[in-house]
Amino acid sequence: MTKNKTAIITGAGKGIGKAIAIGLAQLKYNTVLVGRNRDDLEAVALQIKEDSWIDSQIIQVDITNTDALKKAIAQLVNDCESIDVLVNNAGVYYSGTTDAKEDEFSKMLETNLTAQYQLLKQVVPVMKVQGSGYIFNVASRAGKIGFAGSGAYSASKFAMVGLNESLYRELNPLGIRVTALCPGWVNTQMACLAGTPHKADEMIQPEDLFKTLQWLMSLSPGACVKEVVIETPFGIS
Repeated sequence: MTKNKTAIITGAGKGIGKAIAIGLAQLKYNTVLVGRNRDDLEAVALQIKEDSWIDSQIIQVDITNTDALKKAIAQLVNDCESIDVLVNNAGVYYSGTTDAKEDEFSKMLETNLTAQYQLLKQVVPVMKVQGSGYIFNVASRAGKIGFAGSGAYSASKFAMVGLNESLYRELNPLGIRVTALCPGWVNTQMACLAGTPHKADEMIQPEDLFKTLQWLMSLSPGACVKEVVIETPFGIS
């Protein structure tokens, strides 16, 4: 019997991460749900079980806790035959540019960049040994365009897009595909907290990110996509 492939999704308890985790489970991936809120993760795991009859593994951890993250991933690598997909999705948003609070700026860098980098350091060597895998770095349209009032957040996302591009050039020749997903306003709690000017049905839906991911994974091995920018019709400027 063929063993299901394994996918790690950070920020899997809600929003984009939840939609991607549920979608990957429907594709028969064993999903590893990473996040801080156990109740949210357990709710996603229950939905996956009801929809796909697949048990999910929960890793409750603050990904900025490097030691705890390393320990959890090391155990996962020991338990799994392979790590086939990594979705670097966890992130936080605070407003401001030079007026951003220093602790909030640091928190965005820690969560949106440094923690993702630490996870990549754990997973990339595994994929190199396998000679296969797909890494999706969920960045933002704010990682391509610096918007007024969000310079600190854009800094963290621009950095993630740059890291993604280097990995794209390093890993694709080794059989490991790497793509940054750069959506504009997505219909999530984070968008509401960030003050989106759009109605729910005017925004990108979390499921659109999974559909994009699914399309990318369906491409032939000869097709490499560095990044995908997804915009809302009323947010193009």
